[in-house]
Amino acid sequence: MPFDPMTKVLPEGVRLIEGRRFADNRGWFMELHRSSAIAENDDLPDFCQDNVSLTSQPAVVRGLHFQRPPYAQAKLVTVLAGAILDVVVDLRLESPSFGRPTAIHLAASSGRHLFVPVGFAHGFCVLQPETLVHYKVSAPYAPTSEDGVAWDDVDLGIDWPFTSAEILVSEKDALLPRLRDLSPVDWQLAPLPLRPRASARRST
Repeated sequence: MPFDPMTKVLPEGVRLIEGRRFADNRGWFMELHRSSAIAENDDLPDFCQDNVSLTSQPAVVRGLHFQRPPYAQAKLVTVLAGAILDVVVDLRLESPSFGRPTAIHLAASSGRHLFVPVGFAHGFCVLQPETLVHYKVSAPYAPTSEDGVAWDDVDLGIDWPFTSAEILVSEKDALLPRLRDLSPVDWQLAPLPLRPRASARRST
């Protein structure tokens, strides 16, 4: 299953963020989230929801998913156990990398985070058994806004590390359209404000 484990050039807005680990003979400790660290990176959004997926076997593909505005999501992806080939596809019509897939190898051993901004479809192929993926999102899950692009869209030509016969996808993902059949997305549409916490809604 040969494949390029790391893309050399990331699309504008997508970036790898190095995690800081403290290791000894017992293992390691890592801060997964710290609000002040997010604040230091002022180009990162406020994240409102944390998602975790556990995949028991290799060759499972999840994606390629996105949500339409006003619930478009930016994501911060971290592999907590195992490894994945993460793939993003630029869906911004004005972008020079529109329609171009980019593959990034992410593993728990590296401690890296991948930031995926609004305007991209996102998915990944699991490379190891019992792979655990954590991702923060900037908008809540909204069933009426969810959409995606077919993982096997021939126009994208994604070089997955398994054959199509080996890859397993959900019934829902198997029905996703090709990029050429996707209805246009207006990424400039303003996001809806997040609901304030109950304590913030109280009158004083």
